[in-house]
Amino acid sequence: MQSKATTPDQYINELPEERKEAVSKIRETILNNIPTGFTETMSYGMLGYVVPHTLYADGYHCDPKLPLPFMNVASQKNFIALYHSGIYADPDLLNWFTTEYPKHCKRKLDMGKSCIRFKKLDDIPYELIGELATKMTVQQWIDLYEKNTKK
Repeated sequence: MQSKATTPDQYINELPEERKEAVSKIRETILNNIPTGFTETMSYGMLGYVVPHTLYADGYHCDPKLPLPFMNVASQKNFIALYHSGIYADPDLLNWFTTEYPKHCKRKLDMGKSCIRFKKLDDIPYELIGELATKMTVQQWIDLYEKNTKK
């Protein structure tokens, strides 16, 4: 469900009541842990955490007018999704996350290439999300992104 919200606060305010607290807590967890340089914005109708053009002038290769995406949070129809491009691009980070996840959650990991789905709002691993947010600096993400796109 893509939102037309123009700010993160507006996005959260438009969520169903049962989702507001969880999405707000994920947002707060990311903001408290993500390395300096990433910027919070609305991106693709979701909460976005991006590398701004001031730090990476080339922008996103699919549309250079857009900042380089890194993480997104979205309230979908049946779950809350956390998208993390670093997990998609870095096998070591993916391995770390899939190893750590069972230590933080009772439920089986529900994950796509970069999408982590949380269907049960009472079992979201906020501490693990915070730790995941710390794992890659802006420069590490730019280097990995360029390595994977500029071949």
